[in-house]
Amino acid sequence: MSELNLNGLTNSNSSVATKKATVLALGKAFPDNVLLQEKLVDGFLRETNSEDPVMREKLERLCKNTTVKRRFTVMSKEILDKYPELATEGTPTLKQRLEIANPAVVDMAAAAAGACLAEWGRPASEITHLVYVSSSELRLPGGDLHLAARLGLRSDVGRVVLYYLGCYGGVTGLRVAKDLAENNPGGRVLLVTSETTIIGFRPPNMSRPYDLVGAALFGDGAAAVILGSDPIPTIEKPFLELHTAVQKFIPETQNVIDGRMSEEGINFKLGRELPRVIEENIEGFCRGLMSKTGVKEFNDLFWTVHPGGPAILNRLESCLGLKSEKLTSSRQALMDYGNVSSNTVFYVMDYMREELKKEGAEEWGLVLAFGPGVTFEGILARRI
Repeated sequence: MSELNLNGLTNSNSSVATKKATVLALGKAFPDNVLLQEKLVDGFLRETNSEDPVMREKLERLCKNTTVKRRFTVMSKEILDKYPELATEGTPTLKQRLEIANPAVVDMAAAAAGACLAEWGRPASEITHLVYVSSSELRLPGGDLHLAARLGLRSDVGRVVLYYLGCYGGVTGLRVAKDLAENNPGGRVLLVTSETTIIGFRPPNMSRPYDLVGAALFGDGAAAVILGSDPIPTIEKPFLELHTAVQKFIPETQNVIDGRMSEEGINFKLGRELPRVIEENIEGFCRGLMSKTGVKEFNDLFWTVHPGGPAILNRLESCLGLKSEKLTSSRQALMDYGNVSSNTVFYVMDYMREELKKEGAEEWGLVLAFGPGVTFEGILARRI
């Protein structure tokens, strides 16, 4: 008789325990253009021909409040010289944006995957499954096929594409990759996320205040991890074991994060109530994941949290009573890279794995992200 496991997949023999997926390697990559926060306001307003003093003051305040110090971006002077219409209000530019974004996303994905494969130390031909996550490209066939060809993956590699999930897409991809690894013994799953803000770049307009938040907060980049449920001793070096994985949407909050594609690219509206929605629902969500362990206190866990912004991290820290150091990796990733949508949780994970090497590091922790829906994604993880 088969039974339904926690991730919605059936185990044909319930008497045989499924080996848990482990994270075997991690890689990241960024475009060449570095954007220092201290120089953003002058550059952004100059490139978009916007010199409204009220707009300048608001953007300066936002840049300071985000805590971001540095980001990476595909956008460049060369791109704006070639496509000046990107900085012109009301101009249909979706075709131009995709001409830039589609190849850029795969370039970054290939670089991150290459770094991950190098750390793993085994040939790309041993990858059995590919999970590809992006909210920044749009075409058929998708970037998954272009990436598989670029990396030299075998032609029968099992491909899964997750498009337009936004900031929780990285943890969704991790959940899907976990299921694939656990239900395909001996398999190796490559999960790649890649994002660029080109698809939403536009000149500032006071009627669209969230555009300024995006200009002050978001960046570009890619990340990759490899998962397997049966690591080979002395050859592979797992650092996290993934246990329970849960996704939950909060009813009647679908308009809190609202993204619409148009001829001018993608437009976002972010409700002020987002930190409150997270605060009101996060404790029960986390306790549900913790119930699978003997851990009772939030401060006895490690926290790998997607840093959507400082307000979300501050609310999380306050409502759960977390010690300030619990979100250090999230705050560091936000400072160094900005919010890079689905990728960012893996930049946090990269910092966290160094923290977990220290004496006295916690055994259990949570991997969390939030995004449109409002959707919560969470995975209970164990340090190896």
